[in-house]
Amino acid sequence: MQLKVSHNRLLDLSSPKVMAIVNVTSDSFYTSWGECSDEVLLSNVQLAIDQGADILDIGACSTRPGSTPVTAEEEWQRLSHALQLIRSCFPKAIVSVDTFRATVAEQALRLGADIINDVYGGERDDKMYEVVATHGVPYVLTYSQECPVPEEATDYDYTLSRMLDFFQRKLDVLHRMGVADVVLDPGFGFGKTVEQNYRILDQLDILSVLHAPILVGISRKSMLYKPLYATPEEVLPATVAANMLALERGAHILRVHDVEAAKQAITVYTLAHKIK
Repeated sequence: MQLKVSHNRLLDLSSPKVMAIVNVTSDSFYTSWGECSDEVLLSNVQLAIDQGADILDIGACSTRPGSTPVTAEEEWQRLSHALQLIRSCFPKAIVSVDTFRATVAEQALRLGADIINDVYGGERDDKMYEVVATHGVPYVLTYSQECPVPEEATDYDYTLSRMLDFFQRKLDVLHRMGVADVVLDPGFGFGKTVEQNYRILDQLDILSVLHAPILVGISRKSMLYKPLYATPEEVLPATVAANMLALERGAHILRVHDVEAAKQAITVYTLAHKIK
């Protein structure tokens, strides 16, 4: 399985890959470099690359629960500066842009972004699919429930069937528009209860019927720290454990804050499966 990230480059997904989170927001729930100097930003990006990041995912508008999105103008001001810096210093890096706004995606692609990562799956901006189709880039399609499904529904397959239906409908639309490379993200933490998040993680392999790469973004999220009565800073071990479960169930890309830990998990997973 491969992603065509540019006219002459392919990302081979036959082995799992790591997407490093590069936040240039001012209010993310964990790490954020929005108020840092250019030197600090580039130093952190260099570290992620040195530790084995396969993709850099730059976000300039926080989508954490309870946050108020910045304006498109402010998002682009933050994003464009970071994107130009990273592109000039790391020209060979595969760069994803985390945005739900089509105008921001359009401008980012013109500046050299390779992938669009839309946490709302096109539901917040009906021009997004058109932008992605026009530029012919991979698109991360996220299942983001606007409101949590009732608790009683978790005893059945409601959450899973709703997610599958969403992905199938959106894949049909995107493929008809000519978007060949679509990555599926179950959207852990977006409009789902803790129990629903774990139900999706447990049965992640159900997405294999859609024949598309799977991205998992669980890193330090509330589904980990709430049951443990901990903070995001304290749940790196839980993040590694959850990522390993995701790998066992077919994840192709891990979106993480901690690149080295994710690469180690992938190495152990790969070695174990070579022995079988």
